[in-house]
Amino acid sequence: MTFKQIGLAIGIISGTILGIFLKWIQGLTGIKVYVLLLNVDFIPLFASTLPEWLEFSFHLLISCVIGLLFVYLIEKLNVSERGAWLLSLLLTFPTVFLYFPLSYLAVQDVPGFFDGTALTFWAIGHLLYGLSLPPLYHFFAKANPK
Repeated sequence: MTFKQIGLAIGIISGTILGIFLKWIQGLTGIKVYVLLLNVDFIPLFASTLPEWLEFSFHLLISCVIGLLFVYLIEKLNVSERGAWLLSLLLTFPTVFLYFPLSYLAVQDVPGFFDGTALTFWAIGHLLYGLSLPPLYHFFAKANPK
């Protein structure tokens, strides 16, 4: 597999893990963190309701960009296995703060700007996302030695 294929695979799998986790939390608690993850209704082009699969595809597209960046940086900078964990957390940490603009801009009913429980679930989900990157990279890189 090329670095692009590995990055895309990591992005799809880790993005799916995040999506499943937030959908599960939403199902358990009723707190609409999954709706928040997929919501793009504040973008004028997407103001109408889109099907869930298309919204999830947008989410996976962003996740693939992060996956590609993660693999590129690991390989370009020759990052150690320990460094990969730090890199994954550094790349993922800013996504936690996306909660605030997404919550503020949303037209749909999503968790409030100051909903601490929703923010906690959002942060845990994104932490899981970040923690999934290194083992996925290791799996694909080991399965496809250079």
